Amino acid sequence: MAQSGFWDRPSDAQATIDRLKRLKSMVDPWKKAYQEAEELKEYAGLITEKDEASLADLESQLRTLIHQVDKIEFQRLLSDPLDPNSAIVSINAGAGGTESCDWASMLFRMYTRYCEASGFKVEMIDHQPGEEAGIKSVTFFAQGAYAYGYLKAERGVHRLVRISPFDANKRRHTSFASVDVIAEVEEVTEIDLKEADLRIDTYRAGGAGGQHVNKTSSAVRITHLPSGIVVQCQNERSQLQNKQTAMKVLKARLYEKMRREEEEKMKAQYGEKKEIAWGSQIRSYVFHPYTMVKDHRTNYETSNGQIVMDGEIEPFIEAYLKKFVKHS
Repeated sequence: MAQSGFWDRPSDAQATIDRLKRLKSMVDPWKKAYQEAEELKEYAGLITEKDEASLADLESQLRTLIHQVDKIEFQRLLSDPLDPNSAIVSINAGAGGTESCDWASMLFRMYTRYCEASGFKVEMIDHQPGEEAGIKSVTFFAQGAYAYGYLKAERGVHRLVRISPFDANKRRHTSFASVDVIAEVEEVTEIDLKEADLRIDTYRAGGAGGQHVNKTSSAVRITHLPSGIVVQCQNERSQLQNKQTAMKVLKARLYEKMRREEEEKMKAQYGEKKEIAWGSQIRSYVFHPYTMVKDHRTNYETSNGQIVMDGEIEPFIEAYLKKFVKHS
């Protein structure tokens, strides 16, 4: 970064700065914890047994330090090379019309709350509103160190059981929404995109009406013909920016597809059974006739559904990662 000409290519410079941030996020917590441990050792040497106030203060600081170290140790579970990366999260409403669209919007709120609490920046890529309420689909970046490592635990189908606010007869409804999480990747040499393999369509981005209506075809949809993967972006200011973002998401999806195919081959070769994650029901959120949120992969559950919907999903993620590492 100190070299002359570092900023001649801003995109490369930003990639270097992002890499530095990820590395510092791994190293700095250890340095901080080590420094605090040394200071507490010195502090402990100055305290006498009769100084109860200082002993209580020391105990409190030790508990805080232990919690910090436990969190750092837990991060060691994130050993996949892509775990330190930012994440691209997509939420899609299942069959069920307004009910499922509303459920997708509830999940979007839950994840944005989790990202805010975790220090991840949320940046919209695409947003398709439901016909009456909620969201048909939404895709966003969760930017920050280890965002992918944590959020990959959320990949799968999420099931909601509740009394529908859209049903005049107050009947119980079951809704589904799927969540997909892939790692944001920089230039990937293994992915060779040919112009002939792409169909690029432009359309007008959705607006809220009035001055917010987009009067130009700035939204971009890219179809990768060989794989059938479709990505779209409408939240940037220009068609060029939308195209660049859509291409970035497409490369990330193709890289994830390649990784999964390689894993399938390896597991087939060694005769292992694959645990289905994408496309399977991973968690149920029941709000009637009782309140219970349960993860079917780990059996972790809580009766406090409200805090879960407010973004308190870290216990579910930790339970998943601990089980994943144990059986890997």
